[in-house]
Amino acid sequence: MTDIEIANSIKLTKITEIAKKLSLSEDDLDLYGKYKAKIIKTPDLTKRGKLVLVTAINPTPYGEGKTTVAIGLADGLSLLKYKTILALREPSLGPVFGVKGGAAGGGYAQVAPMEDINLHFTGDFHAITAANNLIASLIDNHIKQGNDLHLDTSRIEWKRCLDLNDRALRDIEIGLGGKANGIPRKDGFNITAASEIMAVLCLSKNLADLKRRISNIVVAYDTDGKTVTAGDLKAEDSATILLKDAIYPNLVQTLEGTPAIIHGGPFANIAHGCNTVRATLTALSLADITVTEAGFGADLGAEKFLDIKCRAAGIYPDAVVLVATVRALKHNGGYSPDGTKPQIDCLKDGLANLKGHIENLTQKFKLKVVVSINRFDADTDEELAEISALCSSLNIPVAENQCWGKGGAGATELAKKVAGLLYDGKAVEQKFLYASSDTLKNKIASIAKGIYGAGAVVYSDVAESKLAVLQASKYSDFPVCIAKTQYSFSQDPKLLGRPTGFEFAIRDVELRAGSEFIVAIAGDIMLMPGLSKVPSAVKMTIDTSSREIKGLF
Repeated sequence: MTDIEIANSIKLTKITEIAKKLSLSEDDLDLYGKYKAKIIKTPDLTKRGKLVLVTAINPTPYGEGKTTVAIGLADGLSLLKYKTILALREPSLGPVFGVKGGAAGGGYAQVAPMEDINLHFTGDFHAITAANNLIASLIDNHIKQGNDLHLDTSRIEWKRCLDLNDRALRDIEIGLGGKANGIPRKDGFNITAASEIMAVLCLSKNLADLKRRISNIVVAYDTDGKTVTAGDLKAEDSATILLKDAIYPNLVQTLEGTPAIIHGGPFANIAHGCNTVRATLTALSLADITVTEAGFGADLGAEKFLDIKCRAAGIYPDAVVLVATVRALKHNGGYSPDGTKPQIDCLKDGLANLKGHIENLTQKFKLKVVVSINRFDADTDEELAEISALCSSLNIPVAENQCWGKGGAGATELAKKVAGLLYDGKAVEQKFLYASSDTLKNKIASIAKGIYGAGAVVYSDVAESKLAVLQASKYSDFPVCIAKTQYSFSQDPKLLGRPTGFEFAIRDVELRAGSEFIVAIAGDIMLMPGLSKVPSAVKMTIDTSSREIKGLF
């Protein structure tokens, strides 16, 4: 059966019953039908369970199943009688209708209701889109109505956004058609997941913090080169009003009835790639073990989770699961369909990618790691033995995972090894890659050289100029969020395996004053993706009589 057929074959438990597993009453919820709810209860910060971060090697076109592993692990821990909760990001409609399809797990390790989660869910993304575009409309109206703040129309930093892939909107001209239609200027769209409103929502602890951060967002510069904020435009209250419900975490369930919080959805290649602080703090207060996930590979998602989210939220993982697959490691080792290189040799060469991520997590961040091999039918015992041998040489526990076909029962080996790390009596000390007081260039170098393996960092003239200004500003203590390809440690998606000594090029730098980080853009990464030649959208169907959807993963 397909993922959607499996999901539709399972009878779900009413969300009020799922909530009882977390000692939540109906008064603690805002119900969105029978199977979805928002948790409106304020998290108890004096209660804190164990936190498990699920990350992965660099992703490949095959898909590594990181979300599926996270869901299966939560179900596996629940089968072992640990009070467990899952905390994931919400899918973006861009990838759902683009290449990736659904993003709610797979097989018998899914979160449900799968169709709702993959589509409009509780409307959080739409609220973020509306709040973002409200600020954009206030900017242009301010210019039209006399421009009392003296905004420099050539330095409007704030873009509109849309939760779909649409390359034609990356660079546009607005205000055309005469005086009544506003002032002509260049503009553009980012995908909603790359909006600063998304990042702000994900890093805010409560509504007051959200409003404060929105007020601080730098939307433009004036004709004297000074920053203009959303607060200067008096936009913070109206934008916060649109987000007053979106800030509450969404409660759903896995196919096996494990409680799951799904909230927020920034991409890890162009943003910080983690679910909301509010969701994670809520989960930690409600269960003994929280399983969460960071986007893409550990070089992107895990580093940002640790250096940005953990720094902001005052949390740190007690253990890390690093997901790997045989086919992804072969890809990183130079596998080609024509078979010119023996597959076992491809695997052996590709193990350098796994080793690089293990060393980063254990040596740079001093974390306890278990490797999860997401097993597929084509994998051979010889191939699995090669991965196990590498992990053994690094003193890292390894477990096969078969939760796609077996659900939580297929992840109990992994669950036991994770629990063993969580309760081994050895505390994990919070460690960041750099100090807040380091210069911005040193922060970038710490990531590029220390995590990616670069030999040198070079800057365009634009990036150099912007960094100099930011270094002399009140924003210099902010952490750095590097935007780059997810397919390689480097900024070159074709540079696979574990490259070292390469030149890492920063082409631009952007201030995110509301999110409280600096974005350094490397390579050709885009903040508004495009659709492929045959996007998932054209392969989906709906029966208009039964409302049955097919093709949604």
